[in-house]
Amino acid sequence: MITEELMQAVKRLEIRARRRVDDLFGGSYHSAFKGQGIEFSEVREYQPGDDVRSIDWNVTARMGRPFIKRFEEERQLTVVLAVDCSRSTAFGTIRRSKHELMSEVGAVLTLAAGRNNDKVGLCLFGSDHLEDGKTLHVPATKGRLHGMRIIRELIDASPGNNQEDLSTVLMEIGRTHKRRCIVIVMSDFLSGMNNEGEPRWGREMRMLSRRHEVIAMQFTDPREFELPRAGMIRMHDPVSGKRFLVDTGSKKVRTRYRERAIAENEMIVSTLKNAQIDHIELSTGHDYADELIRYFHQRGMRR
Repeated sequence: MITEELMQAVKRLEIRARRRVDDLFGGSYHSAFKGQGIEFSEVREYQPGDDVRSIDWNVTARMGRPFIKRFEEERQLTVVLAVDCSRSTAFGTIRRSKHELMSEVGAVLTLAAGRNNDKVGLCLFGSDHLEDGKTLHVPATKGRLHGMRIIRELIDASPGNNQEDLSTVLMEIGRTHKRRCIVIVMSDFLSGMNNEGEPRWGREMRMLSRRHEVIAMQFTDPREFELPRAGMIRMHDPVSGKRFLVDTGSKKVRTRYRERAIAENEMIVSTLKNAQIDHIELSTGHDYADELIRYFHQRGMRR
């Protein structure tokens, strides 16, 4: 149900995201996402100075004079935002939760893609407000109203107890998107390990990257890597759902916690690197603008 309060929240986020796009991301996004290749445009008669390698020999033989093929860059892209709204994204100890940061970044990317004349789609999973734990798929298209709908879905999808399996969602995206597109996976990627000692989503991520261009945006919080000195506190594991007491006053406990958190994060990073997937880490404790602009610049230079 769309309430007045929800629409006001959507409007506030849209205004904030548009300012970011205007001030920071417009040119950077455009240079980073220029098109995925070239497509055939036309055949025209050869003119002095044309590259002889472009000659269409079949048409030339048929017409009795030289013709060349012309190609144009594929200008319009399809961008799919795969957004994790499972309960672990509700965590946040600095400025905001991972989900709130994810919503704003998703809104910025939606508006930047729209300004770049790209189609944008949404794959939302893990939220309590989705029926029977199903994934919400919003088909990729263009237009301001479409962009507003994506922003509304991002805000409305509050994290809950529906811990949707990322690997299943990645397979769904591969099945539903037949044509090559850019898939931006927005998650904390906390899922535990499989029998091979890698994240449970590792195999599906590699499979998806063979068909589509995948970008992994990992959302983290500083407290995921460092416990405070606060004595006995009750903690909640967002992946397993278990609750337990932890003595944060113990240096040994804090060290063990930090080492395990770093090891899991290194496994996430190495899995993405081995799959040749671009990886960006965005923390709730820092402004995301610098990291995104740095990535856009590096991507533009590579292209």
